Amino acid sequence: MSVSKLNRFLRRYTNLPALLYTLCERKLTLLDPQTWNDKNDSHYLSVYRDRNSLKCVLALCFTQISETYHHWRVFADGSSGVCISFHRDKLIAALQKQSGVTMKDVEYLKVKKLETKKLKIAELPFLKRYPYEDECEFRVLYESKTAKLNSLDIAIPLHCIDRIILSPWIPNAHKGHVQETVHKIKGCKNIKVTRSTLISNERWKKFSHGSIVTNRECRKTVNALTRSARGSGITASGPASLASSLDVSDNR
Repeated sequence: MSVSKLNRFLRRYTNLPALLYTLCERKLTLLDPQTWNDKNDSHYLSVYRDRNSLKCVLALCFTQISETYHHWRVFADGSSGVCISFHRDKLIAALQKQSGVTMKDVEYLKVKKLETKKLKIAELPFLKRYPYEDECEFRVLYESKTAKLNSLDIAIPLHCIDRIILSPWIPNAHKGHVQETVHKIKGCKNIKVTRSTLISNERWKKFSHGSIVTNRECRKTVNALTRSARGSGITASGPASLASSLDVSDNR
């Protein structure tokens, strides 16, 4: 899955208590991976910790892609789920101020690949099985040879936050209250808070009402867009190249 148009942001799927803590304390919390559901993942991190004689290894995970049903159901399920969208560069700059922190894209490998690849110890914290590839994870890791910690808070400025997306399952009756609560927190008045339309999108629904486009109408639309694109300095040799030159990330 391409992230070229989306990698300006990092998204953290979590819940309302964690969101309120982040906003009120202006901190992100790294936790012990031993609590994770994916025991393959936590095993590799345990091996990394033991091989390097570390007292602790803590982690925090983000995704680099736009919302998916998988992300909501697995990481922010239910009406209290939230997604915090961060400005990537600003967040990384804040996290880098903490000593002992490393950050990297996760690499996804098939079991067969491991049969012919000799893994380096340094690779272990950033490897996952191939079936998880669609998560497109960016991982933040903290390690220490002296401090035995179960969690670690790292200070972040609120301007790191791009927006907050509430769960697609939050009742409309509660949405406004949550938005109001967020905006009452000091420094959060201008943070955009929206509700995900993943499972109920009015723009998607409206196309069911007789929006049948003929081939002739389609050709006319493409020709008009091509002329417009050329006038804007975009080179397009056909519908495919024209579409690839346009940003349609909001029209999924």
